[in-house]
Amino acid sequence: MKMNAKALAPIAIVAAFGLGTVAPHAQTGAQKVGFANVDALFAASSSYKDVKALEDKFQSEVGALDKQIKDIEAKGAAATAADKEKRTQLIATYNAKLKDYDTQMKAKAAPVEQQVDKAINDYAKANGFSIIMSRAVAQQSGLVVYADEATDVTEAVKKNIK
Repeated sequence: MKMNAKALAPIAIVAAFGLGTVAPHAQTGAQKVGFANVDALFAASSSYKDVKALEDKFQSEVGALDKQIKDIEAKGAAATAADKEKRTQLIATYNAKLKDYDTQMKAKAAPVEQQVDKAINDYAKANGFSIIMSRAVAQQSGLVVYADEATDVTEAVKKNIK
C-alpha cells in the first residue's frame, strides 16, 4: 500500500500535536531577580574618588580645548587658514589628551569594577539570586517595563563594598 504526501500530511500534524502534549516538559522553579544601581555601587567604593578626580581633571583640561574648537567651527567659511591650522592642532591635542585619559581611566576604574562585580556576585550567591541586572540598562533598553522597588538590592550590595 503506497500513500502519497497529501494523505500523510494530516496524520503527521495530528501526531506532532499528540506527541507534544504527552512529552515531559522541563520545569524550573521561580528564579529570584534583582536590580542594582551600578553607578551608586561604583560611588560607594573607596577607590572611586580616584576615578572621579581623574574624570574632573580631564573635563577641566579639555573643556577649554573644546570651546576653542567650537569657536573656530562657528566661524564657518569666515575661518582663516590660520584658524583652520589652529583647529587641526587643537583637535590633535584633544585626541592625545583623550587617549591618555582613556589609558589612565582603564587603570583606575578596573579595580573598582572588579570590586563591584565581586560584591554583586557574592550577594547574589549568598541570597539565592539567579540574576541581578543594572537598573539603568534595564530601563534604557526597554528590556524591563516594570520592577517593584523590593527588587532593588543596591543598599544591601553596598555593604559588601569597601
